[in-house]
Amino acid sequence: MYDIIGDVHGCYRELLTLLGRLGYREQNGLYFHHQGRKIVFVGDITDRGPQSINTLRFVIRHVEAGQALYVPGNHCDKLYRFFLGRNVQITHGLETTVEEYHRLPVDEKKWVKTRFIRLVENAPLYLVLDGGRLIVSHAGIRQDMIGKHNKAVKTFCLYGDITGEKDNDGFPVRRDWAKHYTGEAWIVYGHTPVKKPRFVNHTVNIDTGCVFGGHLTGLRYPELTFEMVPSSLPFVPEKFRLD
Repeated sequence: MYDIIGDVHGCYRELLTLLGRLGYREQNGLYFHHQGRKIVFVGDITDRGPQSINTLRFVIRHVEAGQALYVPGNHCDKLYRFFLGRNVQITHGLETTVEEYHRLPVDEKKWVKTRFIRLVENAPLYLVLDGGRLIVSHAGIRQDMIGKHNKAVKTFCLYGDITGEKDNDGFPVRRDWAKHYTGEAWIVYGHTPVKKPRFVNHTVNIDTGCVFGGHLTGLRYPELTFEMVPSSLPFVPEKFRLD
């Protein structure tokens, strides 16, 4: 049994509230469920929100303790490359995480950097759970890609079905791959903010735009019911790209 959490983006307070509503209780710094349920993060745990470092610490500790599973998102990949010293643009939300990081004491910086690098390097591109009946990927995955691990699969999992073009507002143009999905496995993903969980065929988008003033959503599996916690941040309607 899993509780899959949409893109947190540093909304740490909403994360703790959501876990409480899902039935988790804190014990010695870790959150447990009395039914033995496990937390699953769909990626993009940092950037833009007010507490990216606290969120990052939370995910690292729960994954290392075996209490959570995680797949990286595109923001995770960019932060990972920043920590490796690659030449990345500190924009589109990364600047908020970097600013928090630079305020940390030296020993805490080392812990955050080394543990996050390890988290991403040990994370799968996508999770195959419940005997193949559940797939979790940050931006989704096409049916023909399941079971494969290559550059094209990585790009799809991190960014979705992008065309390489941008629309008039500067957003990447993405195909709505979920409309064409015909598989039996449930695919749970995030990446593209929607105002409420979007069920299309056997797919569910649970990025309900918490960092843009929407909600943070947790999807229970196999029940396919969900909890939504309203954001404490201002609502930015133009960030919600799909109905």
